Amino acid sequence: MPFTFSPIGVIRSPYTDKFGIPRQPGLVTAAQAALELLPDFAREEAFTGIAGFSHVWLIFVFHADCLTAGWRPTVRPPRLGGRERVGVFASRAPYRPNPIGISAVAHQGLERTPAGLRLRLCGVDLLDGTPVLDVKPYVPYADALPVARSGFAVNADAVDDWTVTFSPAAESAIAAADPDGHRQLRLLITQVLAQDPRPGYMDRYPDRETFALRLYDLSVHWQVQGRIALVTAVGPDPRSA
Repeated sequence: MPFTFSPIGVIRSPYTDKFGIPRQPGLVTAAQAALELLPDFAREEAFTGIAGFSHVWLIFVFHADCLTAGWRPTVRPPRLGGRERVGVFASRAPYRPNPIGISAVAHQGLERTPAGLRLRLCGVDLLDGTPVLDVKPYVPYADALPVARSGFAVNADAVDDWTVTFSPAAESAIAAADPDGHRQLRLLITQVLAQDPRPGYMDRYPDRETFALRLYDLSVHWQVQGRIALVTAVGPDPRSA
């Protein structure tokens, strides 16, 4: 029996490209975002009581190419370096029979703007423009299961010995792009690169040292020097023109 769902809103996040999105929520706390409610759902009374919860579950749709790419019964998780296959239902891969995802994120309350009602969020792992189907409160006594086993996902994604540094040019560019610090741009870049967003199979290309990703409307360029990520440049992304 088929089902049809309509989104209640759309995510606005700094992740304007898939490359660089953390593989789990909560790893990049500087990733400020918002759920912009569509007009039919932009009603404060629908969120009465949510202030008592620090986190919420977002039920969302993996959009863009995930809607048309189809699915396979096995996938290669980044956690396993892209070398080993596991079943799609033993993974959080976006290419699924029904491209639906869940994400537990911190919320910072409702905000009414000239454009409408929005729920402010942080620590998201969602691409800008992601459609959201529902919001539910995160309930620690039921949702946090300390005895649960985590299969092959046994460690946090952060790379403990990965250091992020900035060139003088990059520091100046960040100051110009985020003069009031509202975007927490420097911290955001640091936390994103600290996850080592490169694909797990990069050891096949040991000579590649330069990389770039997109945050907001900016391109961030960095070089890999051993276990150091040196941010060399931050500037307007041509795709934002």
